[in-house]
Amino acid sequence: MSENKAKAYRRGTITFLILLLLTAVEFYVGVALSSSIALLLIIALIKAALIVYIFMHVYRLWREESHS
Repeated sequence: MSENKAKAYRRGTITFLILLLLTAVEFYVGVALSSSIALLLIIALIKAALIVYIFMHVYRLWREESHS
């Protein structure tokens, strides 16, 4: 496996684990702190930003293109 593929695989795996952890926290907040809609919204926004940034490759928008 090339170095770039290994790095992308590792980044995807770490992102998946972070999303899994945030989902568990979100579930706990939803069950234990039922009146905490603001906290649930914050967690959901963090998860959405992480998905957009990593899986939709938004970080590439600010990079210079290389035509090599």
